[in-house]
Amino acid sequence: MKLEKERRCGCCDCDSDPPFEDAQDLLDHIDSIPHGDVPWESFTVRYDGEMPPSAPSWMTKGYEVWYRDPLTILEGQIANADFVGHIDYAPKELRGRGNRRQYVDLMSGEWAWKQANTLAQDPDLHGAMFAPIVLGSDKTTVSVGTGQNEYYPLYISLGNVRNHVRRAHRNALQLLAFLAIPKTGRDEQDSVEFRRFRRQLFHTSLARILMSVKAWMKKARVTQCGDGHFRRVVYGLGPYIADYPEQCLLACVVSGWCPRCISPSADLDGDQSDVFRSHEHTEAIRQAFEGNLKKMWEGYGMIDDVVPFTAYFPRANIHELLSPDLLHQVIKGTFKDHLVSWVVEYLEAQPNGKSLVAEMDRRIAASPLFSGLRRFPEGRGFKQWTGNDSKALMKVFIPAIVGLVPDEMVKAVSCFTEFCYLVRRSRIDELVLDRIDQCIAEFHEHRKIFIDLGIRDDFCLPRQHSLIHYRLLIQQFGAPNGICSSITESKHIKAVKQPWRRSNRNQPLGQMLLTNQRLDKMAAFRVSLNQNGAVPPAPQPADQETEQADNMEDDDDGGMDDQRLTCEGEVRLPRRAGTQDF
Repeated sequence: MKLEKERRCGCCDCDSDPPFEDAQDLLDHIDSIPHGDVPWESFTVRYDGEMPPSAPSWMTKGYEVWYRDPLTILEGQIANADFVGHIDYAPKELRGRGNRRQYVDLMSGEWAWKQANTLAQDPDLHGAMFAPIVLGSDKTTVSVGTGQNEYYPLYISLGNVRNHVRRAHRNALQLLAFLAIPKTGRDEQDSVEFRRFRRQLFHTSLARILMSVKAWMKKARVTQCGDGHFRRVVYGLGPYIADYPEQCLLACVVSGWCPRCISPSADLDGDQSDVFRSHEHTEAIRQAFEGNLKKMWEGYGMIDDVVPFTAYFPRANIHELLSPDLLHQVIKGTFKDHLVSWVVEYLEAQPNGKSLVAEMDRRIAASPLFSGLRRFPEGRGFKQWTGNDSKALMKVFIPAIVGLVPDEMVKAVSCFTEFCYLVRRSRIDELVLDRIDQCIAEFHEHRKIFIDLGIRDDFCLPRQHSLIHYRLLIQQFGAPNGICSSITESKHIKAVKQPWRRSNRNQPLGQMLLTNQRLDKMAAFRVSLNQNGAVPPAPQPADQETEQADNMEDDDDGGMDDQRLTCEGEVRLPRRAGTQDF
């Protein structure tokens, strides 16, 4: 007598067979989905310079870069039916009340118009759709407890997609590559040769990854769009999302200098802040100094031994394409790292400093219960700050310091807070731009109190200096919240950290690549089913992912815990006031 194992459907109590034999059968079905299939490829980069007799390991090692075809990814985003009604096929000019121009999405800015006008000079490109390529990269740590496992993801997005869609992701921001991270011993990591190779590896990898799109930056490629129409598409490099260290690497600029303008590091807010860098400017300086690297380094903060990857592509200037970074320049940079730290430093320097700091924390903790306000039971003295912590503290910080610090200091914080709320808007018009300039001017005037009181010697701070460029950047690229690093930070969670946690931790990169490929397939397949009416559209809150990034972004003490989530108990809420149910 032969007994057969009973099989029941796992989703209900019916007697029908389950849809899949086992987990492997489920994965095989996902792998067979043709939609959104962009296979991974790789290439290896090696040092090809002169080898010393006892060459260090980084010179002999090959660095593998995994990537997917950017052209296929971009064409998939253009053809995504989920973006219909949320994508701009041409630059636009929005006008609001009083006929004032409004800046919202990337295609509403001056940069998109300038690119379109340049393309229009070629008669063969008349009527073509300009498709900006938005890139973003940032190292992320997935585990502190198992040896600082770092990854270097590179993301890509279609610039025609509107900001609220990119913030909600909806597959508008996709993983393009994992860049190589060269490492060496402490005795070699500060050597000139290793630092030069690290920069060259970065730019060479970017140029190699994007090479399949280069041919279609000067001529049009017929592409099917999500609305069913076929359009002639011309691509071009668009804004690059990066924090300040990444911007210096991209622009080949010395740390401490502005990657956008030529202001000297000792006087960042001086008269030269309106003179901008470019490839032509770099070449002119090189000829003037006859290629003297030291003079270019000291006089203009230029690193001339590396060619930026944008030099290999038409109509691309990396200094112009660096996007504003609300998260690291405004929220965490100027507010948390600068103003809050300076205020605390001033209070601690007073004779009764500890009691003053305690009073400030008590005021912060006494914030009333109100919609949109967050409670800080212990004041601001928590270990790890996130973007949401900084934004929540900003709402209650001014009343917490009034009367404890000089009025000029309160005015400086107030002017900056208003600036922060203005630049975080999703729709910015010319009147708001004027107010932004006014807030910056008032902030620069009132912040002098920190020098007068000996808290600061100067304000040569690149992240704070970047605020003076925000008016221009908004006019060029639209509202900054659509090209902010919080978008790539949140993508780290789904593209890097969660796939790493699903892996068996033994050579996890290959498993992470496969996980991302399967996720993209399922997302594309759902769009196809939704288009055919087979399934309802999935709800997509506009800023859910970005808020999650503010809570889970990489911070000073590393990445995600090296432990899996477990449920150790259950909490039941009382049925009604005054009763408990255990």
